[in-house]
Amino acid sequence: MTQIPDPYRLDDQQILEPPSHLLARLRHLGPGFILSAAIVGSGELIATTSLGAKAGFITFWVILVSCAVKVAVQMELAKQAILTGETAMQSLQRLPGPRIGRVRWSVTGYFYLSLIKMFQIGGIIGGVAIVLHMIFPWLSITIWVIAMAIVVALMVYRGYYGYIEKLALVLIGLFTIFTFTSLYFIQATPYAIHTGDIWSGLQFHLPANTVWYAIAAFGITGVGGEEIIYYTYWCLEKGYARYTGPQDGTPAWVDRAHGWIRVMKLDALLAMVFYTLVTAAFYLLGAAVLHQKGEIPEGFQMIETLSRMYTETVGPGAKLVFLVGAFIVLFSTLFAALAAWARQYSDIFGQYGWIDFFDVEQRRKWIARLSWIFPLVSAMLFLSIKLPVLMVMSGGIAGSLMLLIVVYAAIHFRLRRTPIEFRPSRGYDIYLIISILGILGVSAYGIIQLL
Repeated sequence: MTQIPDPYRLDDQQILEPPSHLLARLRHLGPGFILSAAIVGSGELIATTSLGAKAGFITFWVILVSCAVKVAVQMELAKQAILTGETAMQSLQRLPGPRIGRVRWSVTGYFYLSLIKMFQIGGIIGGVAIVLHMIFPWLSITIWVIAMAIVVALMVYRGYYGYIEKLALVLIGLFTIFTFTSLYFIQATPYAIHTGDIWSGLQFHLPANTVWYAIAAFGITGVGGEEIIYYTYWCLEKGYARYTGPQDGTPAWVDRAHGWIRVMKLDALLAMVFYTLVTAAFYLLGAAVLHQKGEIPEGFQMIETLSRMYTETVGPGAKLVFLVGAFIVLFSTLFAALAAWARQYSDIFGQYGWIDFFDVEQRRKWIARLSWIFPLVSAMLFLSIKLPVLMVMSGGIAGSLMLLIVVYAAIHFRLRRTPIEFRPSRGYDIYLIISILGILGVSAYGIIQLL
């Protein structure tokens, strides 16, 4: 839950000068940790490994491009939040285009696409339940699904920013260590990865039978459309906009804004390096082990299949450690994503006029309510569908479409809403262009391949 002072309101009393050297900036990082916790879970453990299992090494480039190209768009939206203090939905509401009732097409489009993500959350809850059932088989998957929905709801219900940040950092660190250990030990097995394998995955080939897997993985690995939106809320709650203060155009304000934007960029880039390495490790394990075995994670056997990436490399005794690690990484995604969802949906409701998002008590009340509604509804979806991989992949497809809205917003913000004092360098603009073209290019390539 948000704390007082309200991070969504700017006033001169909360101004703080930005850190001037690297070590001090590192102490103000944090939103990237939460983002990584949301990313290093369903995308890496399920979508990434499923793509590797399906395609082998040949689509490794999709994963690397997915992680590398989107961060410029992420920083553009976060910069807008710092400069204006606007929430993500406030900014989307200011985009040009038709209104659908009270709100712009961009907010409506994002709203309905995000409803599809409920299936992804359901798939993750199901994955957590399957893991726990494998560890404690005397309780059914159904009981574990309901139990996990209640547990995560309780945690998000009382979760303020600092608590979410610290827990996310612990969760993502634990399983990452085990994953890199497995990747190291694989070199002593028949599944050893060679330079030629890596090179084959950097040739930008996309076989037709892997297109849906690739599009889903592209939408769900790295920062997807919804993670880019999440990030703006965490930047606001961390205080980057509040410390900058209301936009008054004075030289002091310009200097503060530049300083806190530098902190945000460092946070985003370090998070990108981290989740790219982790995502690559997951993909290589799936391509090396599962593809050679001809096994693709599916249905309730998803976790059992994924565990073979570890038992085949570290040994049979690694299965229990994998199950504990899989629980941690899936639960971290569930926890971080639902915490962000409660905020963004409250913001959407505010744009529709159903609530006053900037009334602290109303916002707190709705974040609390949604903290219960989302996990319980998602749990019911899983118990009805019972196809966790398909549910997670459907969320990836929706995430790819969300990216198109986010890309349009980034272009508009850069060209129309960036004050002249904050016009970026040519190098940054080139990176942003490459980021946008990469997102559009992969999406167009996938559609062409399907047709």
